[in-house]
Amino acid sequence: MPNGIAILQRRSFATLFFLAVFSLLNINIAKAQPNGEAIFDAKCASCHRADDERSTGPGLMGVLSRIPKGDWKYKWVKNSTEVINSGDAYAVKIFNEYNKSVMTPQALTNEEIDAVLTWVDPGPRKRAKKDPGPTMVGAGGGEATGSARDNIFLGIILLFVLIVLIAVLRYTKINLRNAVLTREGKAEEPALSFIDASRKWMNENKTKVALIGIFFVCLFVRWSWYEMKDVGVYAHEVKPGVWEGYHPVQPINFSHRIHAGDNKIACQYCHNTAEKSKTASIPSANVCMNCHKAINTGTETGKEEIAKIYTAVGWDPAAQKYTGVQQPIKWVKVHNLPDFVFFSHQQHVVVGQQDCANCHGDVTKMDAVEQQRPLTMGWCVECHRNTDVTKQLASNKYYERLHENLKKKYGREDKFTVENIGGLECARCHY
Repeated sequence: MPNGIAILQRRSFATLFFLAVFSLLNINIAKAQPNGEAIFDAKCASCHRADDERSTGPGLMGVLSRIPKGDWKYKWVKNSTEVINSGDAYAVKIFNEYNKSVMTPQALTNEEIDAVLTWVDPGPRKRAKKDPGPTMVGAGGGEATGSARDNIFLGIILLFVLIVLIAVLRYTKINLRNAVLTREGKAEEPALSFIDASRKWMNENKTKVALIGIFFVCLFVRWSWYEMKDVGVYAHEVKPGVWEGYHPVQPINFSHRIHAGDNKIACQYCHNTAEKSKTASIPSANVCMNCHKAINTGTETGKEEIAKIYTAVGWDPAAQKYTGVQQPIKWVKVHNLPDFVFFSHQQHVVVGQQDCANCHGDVTKMDAVEQQRPLTMGWCVECHRNTDVTKQLASNKYYERLHENLKKKYGREDKFTVENIGGLECARCHY
């Protein structure tokens, strides 16, 4: 009987140990289901509207009834150029209708594409309003996200359950041992305290203790690695589809939602150096005066915030003249890159023809601008690997020779990404 108890104890320990390993490493076993709304906001909203209004591309309301059936939607989203070059009638029609603008290939799975189209197809009025489920689009564009806090909480619960099970097994063993001793006519052995019993067990099972120690060290290293990766990252997905980033209080309550959203003012009207230099720059207050010399009352803030512009430039609205006394506005920068990183707005906006929202998020919906992209090296590399620049190469004489060399090197006419033109070379961004 004692041997049977020992065997039961060893088997119970092995079962609990491997259960702990499996559970801690696979807390989120259930496969995250794609969230159509979150993916649309992250991948599609910069070029498409969720209603039937035109944008850079067509509005996606009712899209499932317009496009060809079958796998056409997957092929189009993943590589529209290939579909157009195949001579597909509908693809060619859309391409010509929208000024021959090539849709940027998206690294989405078929399930994610279905989720987006299913969400957007009914239109705003019929679209079901429900809490967003888990999304598979994260900061890097293809990484499943989860709650680290939830994982830690579940880990603590699991550890507590394991301690309770160990205690139950211990007292079960003691009771069985004493029952056997009583049956054999022997005196019961006094039970050691939990601490003394634990110390004795560890002395007798040093191999098991070493395995447990190695496991928890590996777990701690893994946790530390992911925690350290977030150092200096100021944008996080607090819940599926909802981003929260650095958004400092500005000296003037300027609303991008009103200016860029409601009034449709182009980004480059204020940030005009984005097309000419490395930096986008903050516009001078004189740019504000182009409109606010005549508009002295805001739709939501009245005269209070616009009066701060007048103070900055030294404008007397009553006398309709400049006083000559100026007070520069001390704006707080939101998007910051390390000093060892080279980034040129001109290359991305003019040559690369990238939409501002790809890096800055949809500012047309923001009152106070916040950082909604992580701007990490991994995030930039992922973009360079996936962004198709075939159209930019073909339409720019400067890259004509490079384009021809790429055709010969890769044996194809299109689907050249930034990676193919050297966009992953270290010296491109670090100097």
